[in-house]
Amino acid sequence: MRVYDNLLSDDAENVILPIIMDCDVDEDFSQGMEEVGDHIPILPLRNMVLFPGVALPVVVGRMKSMRLIKDAVKKKTMIGVVCQKELDTEEPGLDDLYNTGVVANVMRVIEMPDGNTTVIIQGKKRFELLELTQSEPFLNGRIKMLDDSKPDKGDREFDALVSSIKDLTIKMLTVSYEPLRDLIYSLKNNRNVTYLVNFSCSNLSVSAEEKQSLLKLSELKDRAYRLLFLLNREFQLLQLKASIQMKTHEDINQQQREYFLQQQIKTIQEELGGNINDSEVKELRKKASQKRWPEYVGEVFEKEIRKLERLHPQSPDYSIQTQYVQTIVNLPWQEYTKDNFNLKHAQKVLDRDHYGLEKVKERIIEHLAVLKLKGDMKSPIICLYGPPGVGKTSLGRSVAEALSRKYARVSLGGLHDEAEIRGHRRTYIGAMSGRIIQNLLKVGTSNPVFVLDEIDKVSRDFKGDPASALLEVLDPEQNNTFHDNYLDIDYDLSKVMFIATANNLNTISQPLLDRMELIEVSGYITEEKVEIACRHLIPKQLEAHGIAKDTVKFPKKTIQKIVDAYTRESGVRELDKKIAKIMRKLARRIASDQPVPAQLLPEDLYTYLGAEEYARDKYQGNDYAGVVTGLAWTAVGGEILFVESSLSKGKGSKLTLTGNLGDVMKESAMLALEYIHAHAAQYDISEEMFENWNVHIHVPQGAIPKDGPSAGITMATSLVSAFTRRKVKKNLAMTGEITLRGKVLPVGGIREKLLAAKRAGITDIILCRENRKDVEEIKEDYLKGLTFHYVEDISEVIHLALL
Repeated sequence: MRVYDNLLSDDAENVILPIIMDCDVDEDFSQGMEEVGDHIPILPLRNMVLFPGVALPVVVGRMKSMRLIKDAVKKKTMIGVVCQKELDTEEPGLDDLYNTGVVANVMRVIEMPDGNTTVIIQGKKRFELLELTQSEPFLNGRIKMLDDSKPDKGDREFDALVSSIKDLTIKMLTVSYEPLRDLIYSLKNNRNVTYLVNFSCSNLSVSAEEKQSLLKLSELKDRAYRLLFLLNREFQLLQLKASIQMKTHEDINQQQREYFLQQQIKTIQEELGGNINDSEVKELRKKASQKRWPEYVGEVFEKEIRKLERLHPQSPDYSIQTQYVQTIVNLPWQEYTKDNFNLKHAQKVLDRDHYGLEKVKERIIEHLAVLKLKGDMKSPIICLYGPPGVGKTSLGRSVAEALSRKYARVSLGGLHDEAEIRGHRRTYIGAMSGRIIQNLLKVGTSNPVFVLDEIDKVSRDFKGDPASALLEVLDPEQNNTFHDNYLDIDYDLSKVMFIATANNLNTISQPLLDRMELIEVSGYITEEKVEIACRHLIPKQLEAHGIAKDTVKFPKKTIQKIVDAYTRESGVRELDKKIAKIMRKLARRIASDQPVPAQLLPEDLYTYLGAEEYARDKYQGNDYAGVVTGLAWTAVGGEILFVESSLSKGKGSKLTLTGNLGDVMKESAMLALEYIHAHAAQYDISEEMFENWNVHIHVPQGAIPKDGPSAGITMATSLVSAFTRRKVKKNLAMTGEITLRGKVLPVGGIREKLLAAKRAGITDIILCRENRKDVEEIKEDYLKGLTFHYVEDISEVIHLALL
């Protein structure tokens, strides 16, 4: 007998390679079988099947098995070896064992240096296990011996079959293990066909279940055919592995070498306790499995996560790849919040948060109504424009609450890099997605209310034009496939409700304006500001300064005085600051235990806010010819302005313009003078006046720049008044552009101008006939006490204005 030392085994009573025996003496393995009765000790093996004639080393681990081996060695008896069905069964019963086993002889017991005991056993004859008759001190069972039938000696088919099995077994041994020359030599020269077949069965690297099916076959020829089939299958698998290795074998350059070394480190880390990034990848895959994204996104994710799996955590690309995959996973693909279609609730929320602003509220309620009826609609792009501090930005938050949507906001003021909108390409260091995608990540839904603040403040430089990048975002026909450079996957923005805000439409490019629905949010009149202060600003500032609600009362006349004497604006931001200033002074008094007035009266304001900062635009009367009241629009609302004309003797009829006037306003003055010169006879002005008198036009507050065509009729009236010495009617103001033919053209900012006129105590207003439609849109409350005169020609203006 030869025993090979390089055998691998473990405490599961398993073995890798059988021991080859010289079997010429005991050709049918029946030696000693006459002593075996119908009861025999049973040794259960894990994951191993013993065949007749084959010797195997077995590491014995269970106490019952140790007792059985000692008893068999002591009494020199045979044992029954049976394979158990499940590896982890510690106390196998009859149902846990296969019913076909092999009678075996214990040939040697070897005490190993590590304390384990290895037993070499050799199979003899097959048996059928009928029942287990005892379980202590070791298993014992009742058996029935099974006969093996061999083919006749002259069966050439069987000889060829055995020869094929021998060749294949030797080939597989050569491929699978280090070349074992003695083993291969012994196999080639062994003439016992039964042993050769059984040895190959035992050496086959298939499951215990398939080996057991071979052991059950009593016909040796049938077993040989089945064995050859399995050998061919396993050999083809070995060849395929070898072929794959050959295909992938090539010279390793420096980069491949580094990758190979990294993979080795990764393998070592796995051996030491799992790869570092395994848990992260599993977490990402788990998140991805819960996503309802389009198919193409899933494909991109799968490709990128595989890249991440191949990267080592210490690699500089690892964090970049992780960030990208996390961006894909965390985006709310096709995740939407449910819109609240309760129109009454929406109206209530909008009225609660904002006083006035009827047009905007009406538009939002209309949008909700359409959504309710249609169920699905591309969200509109609304642009709220108007002076600062009128509540354009805060409207976005109220709209989000009214629709029950999430709220996102991005400030575009001073933005000059296109990548801020579209994101950077991933090839750049520190690349990240644009502001649009970042905000969607933050809110976690694909249909928020998205406020694009200060869209008119976007600038351009060598890094690109962000306004052009916004064209794709704000076009309902394009934004369903918005392309972010970093994400590099089309994203649907069509369900996002964009609300842009702007102070000045002139700085917004025409294509961008074309994509938005413009809604003007004009300034508030004094009455509205008083209401806003009572409802919103004062409660907010009381809370912000830690003052109890009923500590001090603000009567409406006090708030009105703050508005008129301490602020000059269209919105309420400055008013908010003044109220905060009063609160700070009150807080100091309360903290110092000083008395606080129960009611803040207008005369107390000097103590808290100091001297009055602004005098109201006062109407200066009609005491002088050549002075006419005009109406102007400014960024902080409407104002009245005065145009003064005077004549002085001199040759050449020189025209002088002062008051920091822009080019358009200067042109209006020249137009007015030319028109009057051309129609001098109509107004009883002698030709001599134009030849011997110089004309000087001045618009007071010379430090403030003024421009625009709307002072045209004011200048013309002022000149006629100066030339004819006719005074202007009392409490009259006007606005309108003129042409060289004397036609009056419409102008903008009518609402602000009318509010300014009302503040100044004006009662009569002259406007172009085409501005009637603007007046009709204004609430009647704002127009009380005003009389409108609509004109088409400058002669009508002169007739109405001059005494």
